[in-house]
Amino acid sequence: MDNIKLREEYIKLGQAMKAARLVSSGVEAKMMILDGKVKVNGEVCLQRGKKLVGGDTFEFDGNLVKIEN
Repeated sequence: MDNIKLREEYIKLGQAMKAARLVSSGVEAKMMILDGKVKVNGEVCLQRGKKLVGGDTFEFDGNLVKIEN
């Protein structure tokens, strides 16, 4: 499991995917999210702008990432 440390109170899902280096661009993140390939806290998420806070997790392409405060 990888971790992303928050600099503010939240990070948007697409930004988190880029920060974790799971996608190379926001457009790629958007396509993966809209195709239903990303899970947030164990459930498929179709919202690119979903706000992630400390304790949330997301999963993409076999990679699990936890958001830390």
